[in-house]
Amino acid sequence: MVTLRPALVVLIFLTLITGGVYPLLTTALGQWWFADQANGSLIHQDNQIRGSHLIGQQFSAPGYFHGRPSATANSPYNPEASGGSNLAGSNPELDKEVAARMAQLRQDNPQADAQVPVELVTASASGLDYSLTPPSVNWQIPRVAQARHVSVETLTTLVAAHTQQPLVSFLGQPVVNIVELNMALDALKQP
Repeated sequence: MVTLRPALVVLIFLTLITGGVYPLLTTALGQWWFADQANGSLIHQDNQIRGSHLIGQQFSAPGYFHGRPSATANSPYNPEASGGSNLAGSNPELDKEVAARMAQLRQDNPQADAQVPVELVTASASGLDYSLTPPSVNWQIPRVAQARHVSVETLTTLVAAHTQQPLVSFLGQPVVNIVELNMALDALKQP
């Protein structure tokens, strides 16, 4: 019994520290230092939540930039069913999906270059990608310019303004947040 008491005291002490104090402390510090990230990096517009900076959305109208295809279950960009299609590169079904996406993109973007960027025809591993590289976004500019009756130069400037550079060049590539870009595109219409 003498050796059991110190063991129980240590168990209770460590349970309180690791199961109570530490989680509360990290939660409080996270809310204090990184409030936006801790609360989901939400996009607020007109007192409504429009989405998250880190989760893509489905844009299919010609006047919007389209993101990377999503392979999530039930609906595109469903965060509750995040995951890829699990189709191997050698799977004929994947070839059919890519060919169908290419044909649709070429039909929707007749003014664009015939070579479709690979990002626009392949789904990501998570199915929730919120960004594309600038070349994939620039490829869509002629369609969006025609649908919105906006100059190509205006859209090129808008894309450049929304291009996020990596902190250090060898840590990644520049990307454009499609949700934020489309929201800025909607803001162009306002007087």
